[in-house]
Order: sequence, then structure tokens, then C-alpha cells
Amino acid sequence: MMKLIVLMGALALASAPAFAQTHAGYPLQTTPATGGEGTVRQADTNAYSLPQGNLSMTKRLDFSVGNSFFRNPWVEAPASTDARDGLGPLFNTNSCQGCHIKDGRGHPPGVDQPPVSLFLRLAVPADPEKDADILRTHGFKPAPVYGSQLQTAALPAARPEADLVIEWEPVTKTLADGTKVELQDPVYRIDNPNYGPLPDDLLVSPRVAPQMIGMGLLEAIPVDNLKALSDPDDRDGDGISGKLNQVWDLASQQTLPGRFGWKAAEPDVHQQSMGAFAGDMGLTSSIKPTTDCTPKQACERFTEGGSPEVSDTVASFVTFYAKSLAVPARRNLDSESVQRGARLFNETGCAGCHTPRHHTGNVIDRPDLSTQIIWPYSDLLLHDMGPALADGRDEFLASGSEWRTPPLWGIGLAQVVNPQAGFLHDGRARTLEEAVLWHGGEAQPAVDLYRQMHAADRQALIDFLNSL
Repeated sequence: MMKLIVLMGALALASAPAFAQTHAGYPLQTTPATGGEGTVRQADTNAYSLPQGNLSMTKRLDFSVGNSFFRNPWVEAPASTDARDGLGPLFNTNSCQGCHIKDGRGHPPGVDQPPVSLFLRLAVPADPEKDADILRTHGFKPAPVYGSQLQTAALPAARPEADLVIEWEPVTKTLADGTKVELQDPVYRIDNPNYGPLPDDLLVSPRVAPQMIGMGLLEAIPVDNLKALSDPDDRDGDGISGKLNQVWDLASQQTLPGRFGWKAAEPDVHQQSMGAFAGDMGLTSSIKPTTDCTPKQACERFTEGGSPEVSDTVASFVTFYAKSLAVPARRNLDSESVQRGARLFNETGCAGCHTPRHHTGNVIDRPDLSTQIIWPYSDLLLHDMGPALADGRDEFLASGSEWRTPPLWGIGLAQVVNPQAGFLHDGRARTLEEAVLWHGGEAQPAVDLYRQMHAADRQALIDFLNSL
């Protein structure tokens, strides 16, 4: 049985005592335009699915085409729908929307449900010298036979790699005023492996699909701005040691800063999208000409859906779509509780990692993403979240206990878009309060402050998060 308490999720709170001296430097958001001029006023189940509000009509047509390839299922080749064939033979889901439900967060499977929007990343310990090449280009060493991701679905003539089983153990956290909060701790098990025994030293990391909003805006933040926030040696002594990951860029064949994915292991939206096609759906593309299949799984015996299966044209439309999903406007800014929570967010140190405001640079052919003031509440840096959240699986410069600060914009609508959505890396947290209480490491001082708050202040902080 493998048990993981991994990955920073909805919140990554910073070191509060030191931050109490510097929190005035972090602004309070007073405008609902969280995503700049492209912000949309939508707060229902479609809140994550609209194009940038300032997108031209011509570009909205491109958005619609990309949406069709993102939403509709891919099928086994050969098929009459040859633009969307080539699925599998091993995969996790048959559509992008299958994981990113309504462009939002995924969730752990229910009883007797397949884990469609949650999967396990796989690896084995690497030797820095012998495995230098694969560590440089992959960031980790894939598991023998089973590769870098457990695929729990397959075409009818193939066999899934294995079954993923999740069991839940109760955990009780007691706050300073005696309030007890019941958490649920997931225990992951891989059953019925179909391609031989699993490695004894297998490393696994569960990942739930994140929400898709604002990705083009995040990509448009100048890297120098992120470097300015980086402080890997904590030279200022504030207890925060964020750093940029350094990852392999497939297009340029060089190492570049990473900013996407749970461990910031992807340099841009295009590579992340094509990686999902390859890993989640078994589909090749120009920059990802192979999938996660290994020789022992003999995937070459199945018919391809073209070479590559995701054409450059389709890849371009899907990437454009992923970069163009608008951020919904903030709500309830005039609420006294929300305003109090915003101040507490800064004063307890949350903004030390969840940097509230950024400015985007100039993006060629994308005026809708250029020179925008945005409020993502993330520094996009890696932070050490301590042993409780560590998965032991390094990824490029990210250690087993380091995770990228996830953006918080739109988080208050996550369960409106998908009522089953949970928080944290694997959806274990059913509420934002549970998400807060799971954190440790650099976040521990701020979490301790939260636990000492009066109930009204705790609610104010949650009200603020729900307003985002």
C-alpha cells in the first residue's frame, strides 16, 4: 500500500511573523477586474469557459474551434472523424474536458467510479550521473515498463496498466478555540498491474486536473518579474525561499524557467497541452512524437491516427483556446467580512507566496493579454511545503517537498463550476478551510495563526478566498 500526503493545493501560506513587518508592501485588490481588461462577469457553471472579454471577433472564432477539440472526445483510429482519431491505446480519458470539467478542477473518483480526472505520476529514484541525460530532459526517471503516468483505461484490444484504488482515513485538527475540523487523508493503492510487477522503489504522486483560467495571462508575466520574486537562499530572512524551476523546452531544445504544472515543470501553455495529449490520451504531436507507452506494452501494433495524431493546426487551436480562457470577476468586494479577510490574508503571510498583483508584458498578436494588471495571487515559484506534503518525487529543480504556488483567482467558483471539485493536489480537501489546515513547511507559521484566530476572523479569511 502506498500512502501519499502530497502537493500544495489551493493555498500556500507564507511565514507569518517576518511577513507581519512587510505586509504593507502587498496591495489590496479594490477592482473586480481580476484578469485585467479581459475579465468576464460570470459566476455560474460556465464561469471558467468564456473567452477573454477583450478578444476580437476573429480570434473568438479561433477560440471556438479550439474549444471543439478540447471538449469533444477523441476516438480509436481509423475513424471517419480523422481529425480526432488515434486515441490510446493506453490513456486516462478521451477528452481534455474529461479531466478539466467545464474547464475547471477535477475530483477524486467516487465509489466504483474510474479515476478520470485524477491520475498518478510515476517515477523511480535516479542516479544523478548515470541518468543525467534523462534528468536533463524529463526532470525525473520514469518507471520501467509503466513509464511516467499510470494509465487506467485502454482501447478494447488493449489492457489498462492497472487499477487505482483510493481509501480515506479520518484526521482531526483541533483549533485554538476547541473547534474540531475533520479532514480526510487519502491512501492510494495500485491493484491488478497488467504488465508485470511494479517496481519496489516506485514513486507516485497523485494529481487532480487544475482549473484552466488565465493561463495566457500567466504566460505573459515577464520572467524577469518572477526572477525578482525568487529568493532561493532566503537572503531577506523572511522564511520564504521561492525559486523558479528550470525545465527542458522541447521547441527550443534548451533549459528555460518553468511556470506551469503542479511543480512548474512546463515552460509554456503549448508544451503543457501537448504533454497532456501524450500522457493523458495517448496522442502524439510534433513536439511530443511519442506517448507514455513503453516497448513491453507494444502499442505500435495499434493503428495510428496520423503522424502526428494531433496535427500542428489542431495543436495551435487547442493552445490558443487554453491561453484565452478568461478569469471571472471578483465578487462581494464591498463586504466588510471580505475586506477584513483580505487584510488577514496579507497580515498572516499568505501574500508572501500568493503574490496578489502582476503586470503582463507585450505579447505578439495578443493585445488582449498585453500590458494587463492582473490579480492571480501566485508568484509561480517553487516553495518547500515540508514533509507532510512531500511526495519524494523530484521534478527538475523541484524537490519532493517543493511545489509551485497555485493561482487562487477564481477559486471561490470552483465548486460552482464542478460541485464535486476538491482542493489541494488530489482534491482531498472538501473545503478551503481543510486546504489551509493541510499545509506545513514554509506555510506552518501562517497556518498556526489561522488556528489561533477567532471564528469570525477565520470566516472572514474564507469569505475573502470565496470572493476571488
